[in-house]
Amino acid sequence: MTNPFDLYGSTLFDAIGVAGFGLYVFNYSMLTLQRIRSESIRYFVINLAAASMVLIGLMNAFNLAAALIQVFFIGSSTVAIIIRLRARQMTRSQLQY
Repeated sequence: MTNPFDLYGSTLFDAIGVAGFGLYVFNYSMLTLQRIRSESIRYFVINLAAASMVLIGLMNAFNLAAALIQVFFIGSSTVAIIIRLRARQMTRSQLQY
């Protein structure tokens, strides 16, 4: 049986990985230029997307260390997003009373 990913070849995975790299660079640049705050949900959503895309890119040429870093960023970004969403929800509920 053929691998369905062979239909597109390794270039699809490479393109997704490079796009993830681009998101990392964009996010860091926006942080450096103070266009985004490190406390914002948007910052962590972009980090989550970038890490996910780089991890997909690693499916073509797997590297354990790089994959572990991406898994760490996915996990920490997810936790940060949940914490900020809960804080927003608590703030809104306090404003209603």
